[in-house]
Amino acid sequence: MASYYQFINRETQSDGSVIAHYQPTLHAQGAWNDHEQHMAPATGVLARELEIFSPQSNLRIARISLDILGLIPLQEFTITTRCIRPGKTIELIEAVMSCAGRDCIIARAWRLLTQDTSEIAGLEDLAVDSNPYDLPMWEDMKGWPGGFIESIQSAADPDRRPGKGLVWLTTDLDMVEGEVTSDLVHFMGLVDTANGVVPRKGLSLSEMQWAFPNTDLQIHMHRLPQGKWLGIEAVQQYGDDGIGLTSAILHDLHGPFGRSEQILTLRQIQ
Repeated sequence: MASYYQFINRETQSDGSVIAHYQPTLHAQGAWNDHEQHMAPATGVLARELEIFSPQSNLRIARISLDILGLIPLQEFTITTRCIRPGKTIELIEAVMSCAGRDCIIARAWRLLTQDTSEIAGLEDLAVDSNPYDLPMWEDMKGWPGGFIESIQSAADPDRRPGKGLVWLTTDLDMVEGEVTSDLVHFMGLVDTANGVVPRKGLSLSEMQWAFPNTDLQIHMHRLPQGKWLGIEAVQQYGDDGIGLTSAILHDLHGPFGRSEQILTLRQIQ
């Protein structure tokens, strides 16, 4: 089965950190440049390393925060994962993607204690009425170039418009060749597309006068997602001094499970 990455090897260091080596496939190719990786699958493979690093059965990942330090080359890379703040009920771990002697992404995840809180559970984010099985496939995403965008399927709510709306996304590809992709990793490998589903000015690079790449991705989850379809209920806003923000409520077919935020640097296309 096709995948976004090929696993090479993994080494445990004397300090307890783990270094994993990967080779991206063309399916991980980005939309802004053909020689870079898309942030979405890069998030997925980082989430994979965070998920399998010294897991504790009573803790789960509740937040993943990623800072993008520059272009992510479409070539062999490493991910170094370590524990920053160990604990029995709260733990902070970090995974750093590096390529050609340069760090590309720093990802940190909080693992928090799980327990039965059904007695006080309550949500303010509402479930959406639509689901992807009742919607026609949405081909406008293909206005973006690159192997990653080509690898996904999408369905859009009819009320979607520039700047706001709901889009459902999925992919049939494995995150890593020969490995079972967990639901968490599958969903984390799609969230970064929030920045491209409701752009305010055009749905293809040929239409755009302004680029809006994100320099980070923040994902907070009040529960773990399940299934294969990610619903992104996104709002994109541009300020008047060169900075924008894409915010989203994240859904699976059971309802909302968290939120994402991306800060944007607005750049006029020459």
